[in-house]
Amino acid sequence: MEIYKDLSNPASKEFEQLLNSQFTKTANLEEGKIITGLVNKVTDNFVFLEVPGLKSEPILDINELKSMGMLDKAKVGEKISVLLERLEDKKGEVLVSASKAQKIQGWDKLVEAYEKNEPIMGKITGRVKGGCIVEHIDTGSLMFLPGSQISDKPLKDISHLMNEPQKFALIKLDKIRGNACVSRREIISSFKKEDKIKIVEKFKIGDVIKGAEVKGYSSFGCFFSVNGELDVLVHLQEISYSRVNHPDEVFNIGEKHDLLVISVDKEKLQVGCSVKQLSPDPFEHITNYELNKPYKVKVVKLMDFGAFCELEPGLSTLLHSSELSWSKKNISAKKMFRVGDEIDCIITEIDKEKRRVAISHRLTTQNPFEIFENKYPVGSEVEGEVASKNEYSIFIKIEDLDIDAFLHCNDLTYLTNGEEELAKHKIGDKLKVKVLEIKINEQKIRVGLRQTQPDPFDWFKDKKIKQAITVKIISSDNKGLVVRPEGCEMDFNIKKSAIAINAADARPARFTGGERIDCAIAELDFSKRKATLSIKLLEEIERKVALDTYGSEASGKNLPFSSLSDDLEKKKKEE
Repeated sequence: MEIYKDLSNPASKEFEQLLNSQFTKTANLEEGKIITGLVNKVTDNFVFLEVPGLKSEPILDINELKSMGMLDKAKVGEKISVLLERLEDKKGEVLVSASKAQKIQGWDKLVEAYEKNEPIMGKITGRVKGGCIVEHIDTGSLMFLPGSQISDKPLKDISHLMNEPQKFALIKLDKIRGNACVSRREIISSFKKEDKIKIVEKFKIGDVIKGAEVKGYSSFGCFFSVNGELDVLVHLQEISYSRVNHPDEVFNIGEKHDLLVISVDKEKLQVGCSVKQLSPDPFEHITNYELNKPYKVKVVKLMDFGAFCELEPGLSTLLHSSELSWSKKNISAKKMFRVGDEIDCIITEIDKEKRRVAISHRLTTQNPFEIFENKYPVGSEVEGEVASKNEYSIFIKIEDLDIDAFLHCNDLTYLTNGEEELAKHKIGDKLKVKVLEIKINEQKIRVGLRQTQPDPFDWFKDKKIKQAITVKIISSDNKGLVVRPEGCEMDFNIKKSAIAINAADARPARFTGGERIDCAIAELDFSKRKATLSIKLLEEIERKVALDTYGSEASGKNLPFSSLSDDLEKKKKEE
């Protein structure tokens, strides 16, 4: 092998120049870049390209050009853009792709259009889940068209849009995944917006729109179509001076009404209208009405909390459920009235600032609780019927006053447990009760049954504290004794601690029941009907009496037999 060391001769310099020029051409060719090749040969299956700087000719499959619609480029002398994927593969060949080059060039155009906010030309080629596939006409790139972006109104059939060249707006680009999302709706809306601006500018506040057609409802208002070119909104509060819960209470689809323009928003392109302002405000007639005077009103709406009525057309009032009846609780206006009924009411409130009028139906009748108080004052007895009952009380219906008096189970009897006594009474039973309390403002009447009977506690009226009484033992348990004084119908408890002074004797088990024993009254309270009995107290009283009478426990000088000898001598002398 010959090594050239002398590079100064002309041949070496020429070789160096050629070598440098070759490296310069190759340096401009990098993998991943799009290059342009010149067709220099075409066969049945392949197209051969000439690219300066490459050591071999890139080859394209002719089917690739067919799928791209570029078969007309398969001619000698034509230029084709390709993506240089590999400068040299395992076989030493150059790998290129025309389809990938087309996608990259198409993506660049999409990015440019997106950044400039310019529409692109495309055609819908097929339907997929959630929308359609759109092909970019210039580059053949495929994009996604969501179903919501096809049109500004629902379309059941889009066959007339298939494969038709039309404009689309780019609304989203994912550069990482290479996905594009387009919208036909934005293009349509932009054209309509220009027309809508011209239409909205025609309207001014105070204009009257004749014959607007009811188009649709919403929870907040009603939409009207004006000459088929503009939709306007009448808010719920602008429908009527009367209370309206939903537009379908007043309007029907297809009806025509005159509207008053009350707002024009040129930025949002919205026109607000009113129906009620075309007629006089009926609330101005409120001066014709006075407080606390009866009037006839018409029921126009029934609700769970009451009823809406009209003093006159358009002048609505609220009849709350609490003002329906004096005696019935939680009553429903739906059960008492029907829409269209005319009823008597009294105006209880007029608030001009809040435009509110309140009325009462019950005030048109006399308060039955006042009638009851006049007829049956506290302390009097009255007969009634058991109307209802719960777990702790009975409600007594008094005559024909439609009033239920409250009878607590504790006021049923003096003797037994109140809840046990409650179970004995049934709905429909007649009872004679005593009026214990009347609260007209609270609409409450309290009565008692046991108050009509003799009070067994009166047995203690002639008794005093510390007085000894005889009782009969009814039963015993670990807590103490249950006893009944002789001649009394009530039972009382003697606590275990009150059975005896000596703790060893304070055992309830000593008694089996039926024994008669003496005890003392430890406490007596007639206001609370409370009496406390104690055997221990009686022992303490008797012990004190013994000590006071006979001296100390250790001395016998005061015992009856202490002066026996003196008494015997005196007797002998007398004999």
